[in-house]
Amino acid sequence: MARIVMKFGGTSVGDIERIQRAALRVKAESDAGHEIAVVVSAMSGETNRLVDLTRAAAPMHDAREYDTVVAAGEQVTIGLMSMALQDLGVNARSWLGWQLPIHTTDVHSAARITSIETGEVIRRFGEGQVAVVAGFQGMAPNGRITTLGRGGSDTSAVALAAALKADRCDIYTDVDGVYTTDPRIVPAARKLDKITYEEMLELASLGAKVLQTRSVELAMNHGVRVHVRSSFSDEPGTLVVDEEEIVEQQMVNGVTYAPNEAKITLRNVADKPGVSAGIFGPLADANINVDMIVQNVSEDGATTDLTFTVPRDSLDRTRKVLDGVRETLQWSDMTADPNVVKVSIVGVGMRSHVGVAKTMFQALAEKGINIQVITTSEIKVSVLIADEYTELAVRALHTAFELDAA
Repeated sequence: MARIVMKFGGTSVGDIERIQRAALRVKAESDAGHEIAVVVSAMSGETNRLVDLTRAAAPMHDAREYDTVVAAGEQVTIGLMSMALQDLGVNARSWLGWQLPIHTTDVHSAARITSIETGEVIRRFGEGQVAVVAGFQGMAPNGRITTLGRGGSDTSAVALAAALKADRCDIYTDVDGVYTTDPRIVPAARKLDKITYEEMLELASLGAKVLQTRSVELAMNHGVRVHVRSSFSDEPGTLVVDEEEIVEQQMVNGVTYAPNEAKITLRNVADKPGVSAGIFGPLADANINVDMIVQNVSEDGATTDLTFTVPRDSLDRTRKVLDGVRETLQWSDMTADPNVVKVSIVGVGMRSHVGVAKTMFQALAEKGINIQVITTSEIKVSVLIADEYTELAVRALHTAFELDAA
């Protein structure tokens, strides 16, 4: 007997037929004698509909009331899932975030989970009951409903698995696992049997959409084994596990890309202490996320050129913030390029293999692709290139690191 958390995303519970199909999966695990907690998202498209309603009612709405509205989608799904399970003869009961409760901070629409009370759910496991829990939501210290932000149901599922000390957390989605790259770009992409937490965290932060970044962080911190698998297939998916569970590491396990990038270059910036803080401090205060940063000596040798990237949809706000501090910092020119993409290779095997960067740069050079910015970490190399070369770069790197399926 195992204790399992099964999470179903919006596409997996998009209509009654899909909810019933998901319920059959839950019944099979329950019939096998396992203790089951199910975490569900709102039905596909429902959260967007509720968000649109809040904006229509009041563009400058109260965040507390926003959470009250958008949390309603999961309430509908847990009720429908519980009904479908009961119809199959499964003893099931629904739980809203405040009923467990799932305790969170009071940052409405972007709350973080602080603790989960599981005593009553575990007691009911002993009675053979399946718990159907609303993802994406919790309860603030003052008792009000909170939501966890986009992708929060993944975080709910992993946090619940950690609190329950579950044997694993199965994430059911519309893909059948984690691939070496986007199969829509590279048909020869391979599904990985296992991937480390660190690799999955890098891939998620660099543009892969399979898992939400916060959920991977939680899984890594608490040692939760995560199984990413398809709602529409019985094939095994991809296990996200500790590095020690993988016998021999690939040099590179994935190639990913992040298209929502824009590049800013400030020329002839004064080369003295405090200037960088004067630039990036106001951007942070405006909640603009700065990613890749490169500083070079300017042509005059006395100043520097500063290049960095921001999310493409933050470009206009970035320009406005920088214009506001230009008189103080006195750079000569600012240019912006929204037509760039960040392409990355990821693999824990980089720690024990040499020549990774050389292989990457050579593969891109052979395709005539110019590299504009480079950043690295222990298990990642990212480059910024013109977005027109995205597919060509991804295919070239996938082949260069021998990731193509045989």
